[in-house]
Amino acid sequence: MRIDLRYGPQSTPDLDNKVQDGTTASGNAPSKVQQGEDLAQLSGAHVQVQALASQASQLPEVRDERVQSLRQSVLSGEYRPDPEKVGAALLSYMTSGGLSA
Repeated sequence: MRIDLRYGPQSTPDLDNKVQDGTTASGNAPSKVQQGEDLAQLSGAHVQVQALASQASQLPEVRDERVQSLRQSVLSGEYRPDPEKVGAALLSYMTSGGLSA
């Protein structure tokens, strides 16, 4: 088992309200965790993993054929992009917040 020290203790509403006699602070229901028993708390990293997976699924697929075609054009010296279009696209990208400084 690996212990990740980067994550601090995380609170859970039900567990934070436990008192010594085995009931919650509201006194409504008995606690399932009795004094002297072990208690495991999960870090919540699964939420981060789900968010990253969602972001990754939204990324465009790499078109290998297009990439290879452009690579060949660049290597052979046939690829000549219009400098004005490149500059305009770069400026647009930078001013739209696409580049965080």
